[in-house]
Amino acid sequence: MASTAALDPGGTQPDDAAVRRSDTLLPGGAQGGPLQGRLRTRTLINLRWLAIAGQTAAVLFVGFVLKFPVSYAECLSLIALSAWFNLALALSPMGRRTAQPWEAAGQLVFDLVQLGGLLFFTGGVVNPFSLLLIAPVTLGAATLPARQALGVGVMALVITLGVAIWALPMPWAAGESLELPVVYRVGCCMAIVAGICFTGGYAYQAANEAARMELALNVTETVLAREQRLSALGALAAAAAHELGTPLATIAIVAKEMAREAPEGPTRDDAMLLVAQAQRCRDILRRLAETPDTGDVVHERMSLLQFVREVVEPYADADAVQVEAVVTGPPGTPAPDLWRRPEILHAMTSIVENAFDFARNEILVSARFDASSIAIEVRDDGPGFSPEVLAKLGEPYVTSRPGAEGSRTGHIGMGLGFFIAKTLLERTGAVVSFRNGRRGGAIVTARWLRDRIEAPPGPMSGPAF
Repeated sequence: MASTAALDPGGTQPDDAAVRRSDTLLPGGAQGGPLQGRLRTRTLINLRWLAIAGQTAAVLFVGFVLKFPVSYAECLSLIALSAWFNLALALSPMGRRTAQPWEAAGQLVFDLVQLGGLLFFTGGVVNPFSLLLIAPVTLGAATLPARQALGVGVMALVITLGVAIWALPMPWAAGESLELPVVYRVGCCMAIVAGICFTGGYAYQAANEAARMELALNVTETVLAREQRLSALGALAAAAAHELGTPLATIAIVAKEMAREAPEGPTRDDAMLLVAQAQRCRDILRRLAETPDTGDVVHERMSLLQFVREVVEPYADADAVQVEAVVTGPPGTPAPDLWRRPEILHAMTSIVENAFDFARNEILVSARFDASSIAIEVRDDGPGFSPEVLAKLGEPYVTSRPGAEGSRTGHIGMGLGFFIAKTLLERTGAVVSFRNGRRGGAIVTARWLRDRIEAPPGPMSGPAF
């Protein structure tokens, strides 16, 4: 069934305009967790210097201020080993570049082993500083791929269990010993294990979501830039058509004179061919000049009806679904004109495409306006959004709507497309909402204050209702 467009209760219809669409693809591995190559070796070096300074200060404070007996030789040797390792890294070429995932994981494992050695000589899990075992795990979970992050976490758990079972007594006042119940040691061990698991998992999930959001925003920027480039190409084509008109007219006149004066034969045939081709070029340039995406003040604006017609135009010839576009407003009030903004056209066309995927028989694109706002609503008669999808719609990487495997365009995932559309619309000042209709079907609405997208009254102003 053909798509229809109407002014309610009536009105004229502007010319159709091609809707320019941009397909977006996810870079490989985008859904695999935090992005790789996010941790500089210099960052690890600086953090390790801080740890070395803190460990040295703690050992000296316990030994010289609290007067507790400390295994100076062993503890200071482990701290010196860490300092030597850090200095070697700082002077090597590795210290001036981003660490590979396995390199960063290896450095974090070294830090865990060094800290585990210090804990062995200073009380094990009952040492309050055993909490620092969580730090390398958190850093790895936030910056490393899943495999390396999991390896760092497992090493932290092994070290925690090791110092919980084997460790020298914690330094205490001379002549006294600190005897803690076994149940307390077990509790300390369980607390550290829980902290490692929870904090590492939380950091990984947060970094994963941040990486996905960053990727989706980058894709959104790419889509918008592509649409703006296409819009600029339209203005450039119109300018070229205007500039080339005069030389083509001169070529046509000269070719006609040559054809008139040339005798019958190949020369005259070539001159007539030149006249025909010049006329063809002028026809092409005239169509380019008539394209409503030029840079002048008239073509930079569009009526509200023309907007909804451009949104539904890709599905005008669809046989399976009837696509209808309607504009309504207060009686006696002319429909507003809008600025032609490629991001709005792209976003609304993407929403209509999703509706086309799942509609059974009909899609209604309705534009409503009043004295203060303009709203565009896309409604289909399909199965609607499932509750779990509806709760997260507008975020990147939502999986699919019910029946996605049978969608007409073959699209299964919809999260990124809806995220891009929602982001583009919100950047223009729209308030976007998603819901299911009372009788089924999905409803997506974008609402603007009129002054955000309305163009001043001009020669394209719509008829009064």
